[in-house]
Amino acid sequence: MRSGFRRVPLPRTLRAQLTTGIVVLLALACLTVGITTVLALQGFLERRLDQQLAASGGRFAASLEHEARPDTDNMPDTRGQSEGTFAARLLTGSVVQAAVVRDETDAEVPLDPADRRTLRHLPVDGEAHSRRLSALGAYRLTAVEGDDKDVLVTGLPLRPVEETVHRLEGVEAAVFAAALAVTGILGALWVHISLRPLHRVTSTAVSVAERPLASGEVAMPEPVPVSDPRTEVGQVGTAVNRMLGHVGDALERRQASEERLRHFAADASHELRTPVANIRGHAELALRTTSPVPAEVRRALDRIQSESERMSRLVDDLLLLARIDAGRALSSSRVDLTRLVLDATDDARAAGPDHRWQLDLPQESVTTEGDEHRLHQAIGNLLANARTHTPAGTEVTVRLSVDESRVRLIVTDDGPGIEEDLLPEVFGRFVRADHARSRATGSTGLGLAIVHAVATAHGGTVAVESRPGRTVFTMTLPASPPDTARTSG
Repeated sequence: MRSGFRRVPLPRTLRAQLTTGIVVLLALACLTVGITTVLALQGFLERRLDQQLAASGGRFAASLEHEARPDTDNMPDTRGQSEGTFAARLLTGSVVQAAVVRDETDAEVPLDPADRRTLRHLPVDGEAHSRRLSALGAYRLTAVEGDDKDVLVTGLPLRPVEETVHRLEGVEAAVFAAALAVTGILGALWVHISLRPLHRVTSTAVSVAERPLASGEVAMPEPVPVSDPRTEVGQVGTAVNRMLGHVGDALERRQASEERLRHFAADASHELRTPVANIRGHAELALRTTSPVPAEVRRALDRIQSESERMSRLVDDLLLLARIDAGRALSSSRVDLTRLVLDATDDARAAGPDHRWQLDLPQESVTTEGDEHRLHQAIGNLLANARTHTPAGTEVTVRLSVDESRVRLIVTDDGPGIEEDLLPEVFGRFVRADHARSRATGSTGLGLAIVHAVATAHGGTVAVESRPGRTVFTMTLPASPPDTARTSG
Protein backbone atom coordinates (compact mmCIF):
# COMPACT_ATOMS: atom_id res chain seq x y z
CA MET A 1 0.00 0.00 0.00
CA ARG A 2 1.19 3.54 -0.76
CA SER A 3 0.49 4.65 2.82
CA GLY A 4 3.30 2.38 4.06
CA PHE A 5 5.82 3.73 1.54
CA ARG A 6 8.42 6.10 2.90
CA ARG A 7 10.76 8.12 0.78
CA VAL A 8 14.44 7.71 1.49
CA PRO A 9 15.63 10.98 3.09
CA LEU A 10 18.06 12.73 0.77
CA PRO A 11 21.03 14.75 2.07
CA ARG A 12 20.23 18.44 2.31
CA THR A 13 23.61 20.16 2.40
CA LEU A 14 25.87 20.48 -0.62
CA ARG A 15 28.69 18.89 1.37
CA ALA A 16 26.59 15.83 2.17
CA GLN A 17 25.32 15.62 -1.41
CA LEU A 18 28.83 15.69 -2.88
CA THR A 19 30.13 13.13 -0.40
CA THR A 20 27.13 10.88 -0.99
CA GLY A 21 27.56 11.23 -4.75
CA ILE A 22 31.23 10.21 -4.55
CA VAL A 23 30.43 7.17 -2.41
CA VAL A 24 27.50 6.14 -4.61
CA LEU A 25 29.57 6.43 -7.80
CA LEU A 26 32.39 4.42 -6.23
CA ALA A 27 29.87 1.83 -5.02
CA LEU A 28 28.51 1.48 -8.57
CA ALA A 29 32.06 1.14 -9.92
CA CYS A 30 32.89 -1.49 -7.30
CA LEU A 31 29.68 -3.36 -8.06
CA THR A 32 30.46 -3.32 -11.79
CA VAL A 33 34.05 -4.48 -11.23
CA GLY A 34 32.90 -7.16 -8.79
CA ILE A 35 30.24 -8.58 -11.11
CA THR A 36 32.62 -8.50 -14.07
CA THR A 37 35.46 -10.26 -12.22
CA VAL A 38 33.14 -12.88 -10.71
CA LEU A 39 31.58 -13.68 -14.08
CA ALA A 40 35.00 -13.75 -15.76
CA LEU A 41 36.49 -16.06 -13.11
CA GLN A 42 33.43 -18.31 -13.17
CA GLY A 43 33.58 -18.55 -16.95
CA PHE A 44 37.31 -19.26 -16.88
CA LEU A 45 36.97 -22.01 -14.28
CA GLU A 46 34.05 -23.58 -16.13
CA ARG A 47 36.10 -23.62 -19.33
CA ARG A 48 38.92 -25.34 -17.48
CA LEU A 49 36.41 -27.85 -16.19
CA ASP A 50 35.13 -28.41 -19.71
CA GLN A 51 38.70 -29.04 -20.84
CA GLN A 52 39.07 -31.67 -18.11
CA LEU A 53 35.86 -33.29 -19.29
CA ALA A 54 37.13 -33.39 -22.83
CA ALA A 55 40.52 -34.78 -21.69
CA SER A 56 38.88 -37.59 -19.74
CA GLY A 57 37.39 -38.85 -23.02
CA GLY A 58 34.38 -40.27 -21.28
CA ARG A 59 36.30 -43.38 -20.19
CA PHE A 60 34.38 -43.70 -16.95
CA ALA A 61 31.01 -43.60 -18.72
CA ALA A 62 32.24 -46.01 -21.44
CA SER A 63 33.36 -48.48 -18.76
CA LEU A 64 29.74 -48.60 -17.56
CA GLU A 65 28.77 -49.67 -21.06
CA HIS A 66 31.42 -52.42 -21.04
CA GLU A 67 30.38 -53.56 -17.57
CA ALA A 68 26.84 -54.04 -18.85
CA ARG A 69 27.98 -56.67 -21.37
CA PRO A 70 27.67 -60.20 -19.91
CA ASP A 71 30.41 -61.53 -22.20
CA THR A 72 33.06 -59.24 -20.68
CA ASP A 73 34.81 -59.10 -17.38
CA ASN A 74 35.55 -55.35 -17.54
CA MET A 75 35.03 -53.29 -14.39
CA PRO A 76 34.31 -49.55 -14.43
CA ASP A 77 37.51 -47.71 -15.30
CA THR A 78 38.19 -45.11 -12.60
CA ARG A 79 41.86 -44.74 -13.28
CA GLY A 80 42.90 -41.12 -13.76
CA GLN A 81 39.43 -39.87 -12.84
CA SER A 82 39.21 -37.04 -10.34
CA GLU A 83 37.21 -37.27 -7.18
CA GLY A 84 33.51 -36.71 -7.78
CA THR A 85 33.50 -37.63 -11.48
CA PHE A 86 29.98 -38.65 -12.44
CA ALA A 87 28.96 -41.15 -15.14
CA ALA A 88 25.59 -42.42 -16.29
CA ARG A 89 24.29 -44.66 -19.05
CA LEU A 90 20.89 -44.16 -20.64
CA LEU A 91 19.21 -46.76 -22.79
CA THR A 92 16.03 -46.03 -24.70
CA GLY A 93 15.60 -42.83 -22.67
CA SER A 94 15.94 -44.44 -19.27
CA VAL A 95 18.86 -44.28 -16.85
CA VAL A 96 20.11 -47.82 -16.40
CA GLN A 97 23.36 -47.07 -14.58
CA ALA A 98 24.81 -44.14 -12.61
CA ALA A 99 28.01 -43.96 -10.60
CA VAL A 100 30.41 -41.46 -9.09
CA VAL A 101 34.11 -41.78 -8.26
CA ARG A 102 34.77 -42.03 -4.52
CA ASP A 103 38.36 -42.63 -3.40
CA GLU A 104 39.30 -43.92 -6.89
CA THR A 105 36.42 -46.45 -6.81
CA ASP A 106 32.96 -46.17 -8.23
CA ALA A 107 29.85 -45.90 -6.12
CA GLU A 108 26.27 -46.04 -7.18
CA VAL A 109 24.30 -42.82 -7.07
CA PRO A 110 20.66 -42.81 -5.99
CA LEU A 111 18.77 -40.66 -8.49
CA ASP A 112 15.28 -39.33 -7.88
CA PRO A 113 12.76 -38.81 -10.70
CA ALA A 114 13.86 -35.20 -11.12
CA ASP A 115 17.48 -36.24 -11.61
CA ARG A 116 16.48 -38.91 -14.12
CA ARG A 117 14.40 -36.35 -16.00
CA THR A 118 17.35 -33.95 -16.02
CA LEU A 119 19.66 -36.60 -17.51
CA ARG A 120 17.04 -37.70 -20.00
CA HIS A 121 16.63 -34.15 -21.35
CA LEU A 122 20.35 -33.42 -21.49
CA PRO A 123 21.32 -32.47 -25.10
CA VAL A 124 23.39 -35.22 -26.75
CA ASP A 125 25.79 -32.86 -28.51
CA GLY A 126 29.10 -33.48 -26.76
CA GLU A 127 28.98 -29.97 -25.21
CA ALA A 128 29.18 -29.28 -21.47
CA HIS A 129 26.06 -28.06 -19.69
CA SER A 130 25.52 -26.99 -16.09
CA ARG A 131 22.89 -29.00 -14.24
CA ARG A 132 22.05 -29.66 -10.60
CA LEU A 133 21.53 -33.19 -9.24
CA SER A 134 19.77 -33.56 -5.93
CA ALA A 135 22.16 -36.19 -4.62
CA LEU A 136 25.40 -34.57 -5.82
CA GLY A 137 24.84 -30.83 -6.36
CA ALA A 138 25.86 -28.69 -9.35
CA TYR A 139 27.72 -30.46 -12.19
CA ARG A 140 29.05 -29.82 -15.66
CA LEU A 141 27.60 -32.65 -17.76
CA THR A 142 28.26 -33.76 -21.32
CA ALA A 143 26.31 -36.46 -23.22
CA VAL A 144 27.49 -38.51 -26.23
CA GLU A 145 26.14 -41.52 -28.09
CA GLY A 146 27.62 -44.92 -27.10
CA ASP A 147 28.46 -47.96 -29.15
CA ASP A 148 25.26 -49.80 -28.26
CA LYS A 149 22.89 -47.02 -29.33
CA ASP A 150 22.84 -45.81 -25.76
CA VAL A 151 23.74 -42.39 -24.29
CA LEU A 152 26.79 -41.95 -22.10
CA VAL A 153 26.86 -39.01 -19.66
CA THR A 154 30.03 -37.75 -18.00
CA GLY A 155 30.26 -34.92 -15.49
CA LEU A 156 32.55 -33.07 -13.12
CA PRO A 157 31.42 -31.30 -9.97
CA LEU A 158 31.07 -27.45 -9.92
CA ARG A 159 31.67 -27.26 -6.17
CA PRO A 160 35.36 -26.21 -6.50
CA VAL A 161 34.33 -23.53 -8.98
CA GLU A 162 31.54 -22.29 -6.69
CA GLU A 163 33.82 -22.26 -3.66
CA THR A 164 36.45 -20.27 -5.54
CA VAL A 165 33.86 -17.81 -6.82
CA HIS A 166 32.32 -17.41 -3.36
CA ARG A 167 35.75 -16.83 -1.87
CA LEU A 168 36.38 -14.12 -4.46
CA GLU A 169 33.00 -12.55 -3.68
CA GLY A 170 33.85 -12.46 0.02
CA VAL A 171 37.24 -10.90 -0.61
CA GLU A 172 35.78 -8.32 -2.99
CA ALA A 173 32.97 -7.46 -0.54
CA ALA A 174 35.48 -6.86 2.27
CA VAL A 175 37.87 -4.87 0.07
CA PHE A 176 35.10 -2.79 -1.52
CA ALA A 177 33.48 -2.10 1.87
CA ALA A 178 36.80 -0.89 3.26
CA ALA A 179 37.38 1.20 0.12
CA LEU A 180 33.91 2.77 0.42
CA ALA A 181 34.46 3.59 4.11
CA VAL A 182 37.88 5.13 3.50
CA THR A 183 36.60 7.00 0.44
CA GLY A 184 33.62 8.32 2.39
CA ILE A 185 35.85 9.69 5.17
CA LEU A 186 38.53 11.09 2.87
CA GLY A 187 35.88 12.38 0.44
CA ALA A 188 34.08 14.21 3.25
CA LEU A 189 37.36 15.81 4.34
CA TRP A 190 38.22 16.76 0.77
CA VAL A 191 34.77 18.24 0.13
CA HIS A 192 34.99 20.13 3.43
CA ILE A 193 38.36 21.62 2.45
CA SER A 194 37.16 22.39 -1.09
CA LEU A 195 34.00 24.12 0.16
CA ARG A 196 35.74 26.14 2.86
CA PRO A 197 35.68 29.29 0.68
CA LEU A 198 31.95 28.76 0.16
CA HIS A 199 31.53 28.57 3.94
CA ARG A 200 33.23 31.97 4.21
CA VAL A 201 30.80 33.31 1.61
CA THR A 202 27.89 31.94 3.65
CA SER A 203 29.24 33.46 6.87
CA THR A 204 29.58 36.83 5.17
CA ALA A 205 26.03 36.65 3.82
CA VAL A 206 24.69 35.70 7.27
CA SER A 207 26.63 38.58 8.82
CA VAL A 208 25.07 41.02 6.34
CA ALA A 209 21.59 39.59 6.98
CA GLU A 210 22.00 40.07 10.75
CA ARG A 211 23.03 43.71 10.49
CA PRO A 212 20.39 46.43 11.04
CA LEU A 213 20.38 47.65 7.44
CA ALA A 214 17.05 49.45 7.82
CA SER A 215 18.33 52.15 10.15
CA GLY A 216 21.45 53.94 11.22
CA GLU A 217 24.98 53.79 9.94
CA VAL A 218 25.94 50.23 9.01
CA ALA A 219 29.51 48.94 8.64
CA MET A 220 29.70 46.30 5.93
CA PRO A 221 31.84 43.18 6.53
CA GLU A 222 35.18 42.63 4.86
CA PRO A 223 35.08 41.26 1.28
CA VAL A 224 35.25 37.50 0.83
CA PRO A 225 38.80 36.35 -0.06
CA VAL A 226 38.76 34.88 -3.57
CA SER A 227 41.63 32.50 -4.36
CA ASP A 228 40.78 31.63 -7.97
CA PRO A 229 37.96 33.47 -9.77
CA ARG A 230 37.90 30.77 -12.45
CA THR A 231 36.36 28.22 -10.08
CA GLU A 232 32.66 28.08 -9.26
CA VAL A 233 33.32 28.98 -5.61
CA GLY A 234 35.54 31.84 -6.74
CA GLN A 235 32.80 33.12 -9.05
CA VAL A 236 30.30 33.03 -6.17
CA GLY A 237 32.76 34.92 -3.94
CA THR A 238 33.35 37.53 -6.65
CA ALA A 239 29.60 37.99 -7.13
CA VAL A 240 29.09 38.36 -3.35
CA ASN A 241 31.87 40.95 -3.15
CA ARG A 242 30.29 42.95 -5.96
CA MET A 243 26.93 42.73 -4.20
CA LEU A 244 28.50 43.90 -0.92
CA GLY A 245 30.04 46.83 -2.77
CA HIS A 246 26.70 47.87 -4.27
CA VAL A 247 24.89 47.45 -0.93
CA GLY A 248 27.60 49.42 0.89
CA ASP A 249 27.44 52.27 -1.63
CA ALA A 250 23.63 52.36 -1.40
CA LEU A 251 23.76 52.42 2.41
CA GLU A 252 26.33 55.20 2.41
CA ARG A 253 24.22 57.29 0.03
CA ARG A 254 21.12 56.62 2.12
CA GLN A 255 22.96 57.50 5.32
CA ALA A 256 24.25 60.72 3.80
CA SER A 257 20.75 61.61 2.60
CA GLU A 258 19.28 60.91 6.05
CA GLU A 259 21.99 62.98 7.71
CA ARG A 260 21.25 65.90 5.38
CA LEU A 261 17.55 65.53 6.12
CA ARG A 262 18.18 65.44 9.89
CA HIS A 263 20.38 68.51 9.72
CA PHE A 264 17.78 70.30 7.63
CA ALA A 265 14.99 69.39 10.07
CA ALA A 266 17.07 70.52 13.04
CA ASP A 267 18.20 73.74 11.37
CA ALA A 268 14.71 74.50 10.09
CA SER A 269 13.23 73.86 13.52
CA HIS A 270 15.73 76.16 15.16
CA GLU A 271 15.12 78.85 12.57
CA LEU A 272 11.34 78.51 12.84
CA ARG A 273 11.23 78.56 16.61
CA THR A 274 11.81 82.29 17.00
CA PRO A 275 9.45 83.58 14.26
CA VAL A 276 6.71 81.19 15.38
CA ALA A 277 7.09 82.42 18.94
CA ASN A 278 6.94 86.02 17.68
CA ILE A 279 3.78 85.35 15.67
CA ARG A 280 2.19 83.68 18.66
CA GLY A 281 3.16 86.56 20.97
CA HIS A 282 1.83 89.24 18.60
CA ALA A 283 -1.45 87.31 18.22
CA GLU A 284 -1.87 87.07 22.00
CA LEU A 285 -1.02 90.76 22.37
CA ALA A 286 -3.56 91.76 19.74
CA LEU A 287 -6.27 89.68 21.43
CA ARG A 288 -5.61 91.41 24.75
CA THR A 289 -6.27 94.92 23.39
CA THR A 290 -9.15 96.87 24.94
CA SER A 291 -9.89 98.68 21.71
CA PRO A 292 -12.87 97.44 19.73
CA VAL A 293 -11.85 94.74 17.23
CA PRO A 294 -14.15 93.56 14.46
CA ALA A 295 -15.45 90.01 14.91
CA GLU A 296 -13.85 88.70 11.71
CA VAL A 297 -10.48 90.15 12.79
CA ARG A 298 -10.78 88.49 16.22
CA ARG A 299 -11.59 85.14 14.57
CA ALA A 300 -8.52 85.52 12.35
CA LEU A 301 -6.35 86.32 15.37
CA ASP A 302 -7.74 83.25 17.19
CA ARG A 303 -6.84 81.07 14.20
CA ILE A 304 -3.36 82.62 14.06
CA GLN A 305 -2.83 81.88 17.75
CA SER A 306 -4.15 78.30 17.40
CA GLU A 307 -2.03 77.50 14.37
CA SER A 308 1.05 79.09 15.91
CA GLU A 309 0.60 76.90 19.00
CA ARG A 310 0.24 73.84 16.76
CA MET A 311 3.36 74.83 14.81
CA SER A 312 5.25 75.36 18.07
CA ARG A 313 4.44 71.79 19.12
CA LEU A 314 5.54 70.52 15.72
CA VAL A 315 8.84 72.41 15.97
CA ASP A 316 9.42 71.05 19.48
CA ASP A 317 8.71 67.48 18.32
CA LEU A 318 11.07 67.84 15.37
CA LEU A 319 13.80 69.22 17.61
CA LEU A 320 13.36 66.32 20.03
CA LEU A 321 13.60 63.73 17.24
CA ALA A 322 16.62 65.52 15.78
CA ARG A 323 18.41 65.45 19.16
CA ILE A 324 17.65 61.76 19.66
CA ASP A 325 18.73 60.95 16.09
CA ALA A 326 21.97 62.80 16.69
CA GLY A 327 22.64 60.52 19.68
CA ARG A 328 22.46 63.24 22.29
CA ALA A 329 21.97 61.73 25.73
CA LEU A 330 18.77 62.52 27.58
CA SER A 331 18.83 63.56 31.20
CA SER A 332 18.79 60.65 33.63
CA SER A 333 17.33 60.44 37.10
CA ARG A 334 15.09 58.15 39.12
CA VAL A 335 11.58 58.45 37.69
CA ASP A 336 8.40 57.37 39.45
CA LEU A 337 6.45 55.82 36.56
CA THR A 338 3.39 55.24 38.74
CA ARG A 339 3.01 58.98 39.32
CA LEU A 340 3.61 59.73 35.64
CA VAL A 341 0.89 57.26 34.61
CA LEU A 342 -1.56 58.77 37.13
CA ASP A 343 -0.87 62.31 35.91
CA ALA A 344 -1.05 61.36 32.22
CA THR A 345 -4.31 59.46 32.75
CA ASP A 346 -5.84 62.42 34.58
CA ASP A 347 -4.85 64.67 31.67
CA ALA A 348 -6.31 62.21 29.16
CA ARG A 349 -9.53 61.90 31.16
CA ALA A 350 -9.90 65.68 31.17
CA ALA A 351 -9.23 65.88 27.42
CA GLY A 352 -11.51 62.91 26.59
CA PRO A 353 -14.36 62.77 29.12
CA ASP A 354 -16.46 60.70 26.71
CA HIS A 355 -14.00 57.78 26.99
CA ARG A 356 -13.97 55.26 29.84
CA TRP A 357 -10.51 55.28 31.44
CA GLN A 358 -9.35 52.34 33.59
CA LEU A 359 -6.16 52.04 35.64
CA ASP A 360 -4.40 48.84 36.71
CA LEU A 361 -1.37 49.69 38.83
CA PRO A 362 0.74 47.58 41.21
CA GLN A 363 0.59 48.18 44.93
CA GLU A 364 4.17 49.45 45.14
CA SER A 365 5.62 52.34 43.23
CA VAL A 366 7.37 51.45 39.96
CA THR A 367 10.55 53.35 39.11
CA THR A 368 13.04 53.51 36.28
CA GLU A 369 16.09 55.53 35.30
CA GLY A 370 15.55 58.13 32.60
CA ASP A 371 14.32 61.53 31.48
CA GLU A 372 11.12 62.28 33.42
CA HIS A 373 9.87 64.93 31.02
CA ARG A 374 10.36 62.78 27.91
CA LEU A 375 8.83 59.69 29.54
CA HIS A 376 5.80 61.74 30.56
CA GLN A 377 5.56 62.97 26.96
CA ALA A 378 5.73 59.38 25.60
CA ILE A 379 3.03 58.13 27.99
CA GLY A 380 0.86 61.14 27.16
CA ASN A 381 1.29 60.45 23.43
CA LEU A 382 0.14 56.83 23.88
CA LEU A 383 -2.99 57.93 25.73
CA ALA A 384 -3.64 60.78 23.27
CA ASN A 385 -3.36 58.30 20.42
CA ALA A 386 -5.97 56.03 22.07
CA ARG A 387 -8.26 59.00 22.71
CA THR A 388 -7.89 60.61 19.28
CA HIS A 389 -8.34 57.53 17.10
CA THR A 390 -11.24 55.84 18.91
CA PRO A 391 -14.89 56.90 19.12
CA ALA A 392 -16.62 58.22 22.23
CA GLY A 393 -17.51 55.49 24.74
CA THR A 394 -14.35 53.49 24.06
CA GLU A 395 -12.81 51.87 27.12
CA VAL A 396 -9.08 52.52 27.51
CA THR A 397 -7.15 50.49 30.10
CA VAL A 398 -3.72 51.62 31.30
CA ARG A 399 -1.77 48.80 32.98
CA LEU A 400 1.65 49.06 34.61
CA SER A 401 3.61 45.96 35.60
CA VAL A 402 7.17 45.15 36.63
CA ASP A 403 9.32 42.03 36.91
CA GLU A 404 12.94 41.62 37.96
CA SER A 405 14.43 43.62 35.10
CA ARG A 406 11.70 45.16 32.92
CA VAL A 407 8.81 47.59 33.32
CA ARG A 408 5.84 47.26 30.99
CA LEU A 409 3.28 49.96 30.28
CA ILE A 410 0.33 48.47 28.38
CA VAL A 411 -2.40 50.67 26.86
CA THR A 412 -5.40 48.68 25.62
CA ASP A 413 -8.56 49.96 23.95
CA ASP A 414 -11.62 48.26 22.47
CA GLY A 415 -11.86 50.62 19.51
CA PRO A 416 -12.06 49.77 15.80
CA GLY A 417 -8.38 48.82 15.57
CA ILE A 418 -5.62 49.78 13.16
CA GLU A 419 -5.65 48.84 9.51
CA GLU A 420 -3.44 45.84 8.80
CA ASP A 421 -1.41 47.56 6.08
CA LEU A 422 -0.67 50.45 8.48
CA LEU A 423 0.70 48.31 11.34
CA PRO A 424 4.28 47.92 10.00
CA GLU A 425 4.76 51.71 9.77
CA VAL A 426 2.62 52.89 12.67
CA PHE A 427 5.72 54.19 14.52
CA GLY A 428 6.98 56.06 11.46
CA ARG A 429 7.08 59.81 11.19
CA PHE A 430 4.14 61.75 9.78
CA VAL A 431 2.06 58.55 9.62
CA ARG A 432 -1.67 59.20 10.07
CA ALA A 433 -4.49 56.69 10.19
CA ASP A 434 -7.12 59.27 9.16
CA HIS A 435 -5.51 62.18 7.32
CA ALA A 436 -8.48 64.50 7.37
CA ARG A 437 -9.42 63.89 11.01
CA SER A 438 -5.81 64.04 12.21
CA ARG A 439 -5.23 67.45 10.71
CA ALA A 440 -8.55 68.69 12.04
CA THR A 441 -7.65 67.61 15.54
CA GLY A 442 -4.17 69.06 15.35
CA SER A 443 -2.21 65.80 15.07
CA THR A 444 1.24 66.08 13.47
CA GLY A 445 1.77 62.35 12.85
CA LEU A 446 4.82 62.42 15.15
CA GLY A 447 3.26 61.21 18.41
CA LEU A 448 4.01 57.48 18.07
CA ALA A 449 7.35 58.24 16.42
CA ILE A 450 8.33 60.15 19.57
CA VAL A 451 7.14 57.22 21.74
CA HIS A 452 9.39 54.89 19.77
CA ALA A 453 12.36 57.26 19.86
CA VAL A 454 12.03 57.91 23.63
CA ALA A 455 11.65 54.18 24.42
CA THR A 456 14.67 53.31 22.28
CA ALA A 457 16.76 56.10 23.83
CA HIS A 458 16.00 54.59 27.26
CA GLY A 459 17.07 51.10 26.16
CA GLY A 460 13.49 49.89 25.81
CA THR A 461 11.04 48.91 23.10
CA VAL A 462 7.51 49.64 22.00
CA ALA A 463 5.21 47.28 20.08
CA VAL A 464 1.62 47.18 18.88
CA GLU A 465 -0.95 44.44 18.29
CA SER A 466 -4.30 45.31 16.76
CA ARG A 467 -7.48 43.72 15.48
CA PRO A 468 -11.05 45.02 15.34
CA GLY A 469 -12.21 45.50 18.92
CA ARG A 470 -8.78 45.33 20.55
CA THR A 471 -5.58 47.38 20.16
CA VAL A 472 -2.63 46.95 22.53
CA PHE A 473 0.43 49.21 22.75
CA THR A 474 3.23 47.84 24.96
CA MET A 475 6.17 50.02 26.01
CA THR A 476 8.96 48.16 27.80
CA LEU A 477 11.64 49.96 29.84
CA PRO A 478 14.49 48.80 32.10
CA ALA A 479 13.46 48.65 35.73
CA SER A 480 15.45 50.36 38.44
CA PRO A 481 17.81 48.11 40.42
CA PRO A 482 16.17 46.66 43.55
CA ASP A 483 18.32 48.67 45.96
CA THR A 484 17.48 51.91 44.10
CA ALA A 485 13.77 51.07 44.17
CA ARG A 486 13.86 50.45 47.93
CA THR A 487 15.67 53.71 48.54
CA SER A 488 13.02 55.62 46.61
CA GLY A 489 10.29 54.10 48.76
